[in-house]
Amino acid sequence: MADTLTSFFGDQIKRVVKASKAATVITEDNVYQEGDPYIMSVIDEMVGALMLPKSSLVGMEHLEELLAKAESGKACLLLVEHYSNMDLSILSLMARKAGGRGEDISNALVAIAGMKLNEDNPVVAAFAGAYTKIVIYPSRSLQETDDKAEIARGAAINRAAMKSLIRHKYKGKLVLVFPSGTRYRAWDPDTKKGVREIDSYIRSFDYLCFVSLNGELLHVQQTDMMNDIVSKDIVRVTVSPVTNCNEFRDKVLATAVNEEDKKQAVADAIMNELEKMHISAEAERLKLFE
Repeated sequence: MADTLTSFFGDQIKRVVKASKAATVITEDNVYQEGDPYIMSVIDEMVGALMLPKSSLVGMEHLEELLAKAESGKACLLLVEHYSNMDLSILSLMARKAGGRGEDISNALVAIAGMKLNEDNPVVAAFAGAYTKIVIYPSRSLQETDDKAEIARGAAINRAAMKSLIRHKYKGKLVLVFPSGTRYRAWDPDTKKGVREIDSYIRSFDYLCFVSLNGELLHVQQTDMMNDIVSKDIVRVTVSPVTNCNEFRDKVLATAVNEEDKKQAVADAIMNELEKMHISAEAERLKLFE
């Protein structure tokens, strides 16, 4: 029988829940949430238990260059593939293990996170509290309700989130965004499609790096997140060279097939770039099993 997060990491879950101070209701007053170093250390333990030797981060020099630009006052983005709720944990740990400025890079990460992580399950909320984040009300969720009070709540949360983003993005931070807006689920191809809103980030930031994630430590299930299946694997994190956001966007729009929806054209181009990186990195990763 396959191990789940709950069955494999029972002790760690108890420790995290006991230590957690995570908010389980999001309001416009708590959208910015500082990470908890203790909970991060427990998650490091979990990721380390699953990550096989030969796991690596390729492109550390690009992360260091992006951090230097952030520290000089530029607004900097990390656009990351999203396969599981361990993705941020993997990137953070691998940066620190890589040496160099890895600790500084990890400390500079500010993730844009959907409020589902805080509100759906108190255990998931506890784990999400490990990392500094700005919580938003996802557009997909807003589109699924006609409750006027909930729509108003979502709008207030997102206004507060954008104000928080503006305050922090010029303070040496690396703002991490999952351009798909959700974890990839093989039974739903739309989960690998970029959300249109990612275009607004490209327009309002200066520089970016793409990050592909290969190797699966956590397999998404259709049930509760805590029932995701764990497995040991070789992980490969690949970081692209630093890219000028305006130049990237201008190039996309100059050749866009979908001229009627420029925002979606940019989102599609981002996901295409990540997919190309993923395919190339996977070919290299599989050689490590030979």
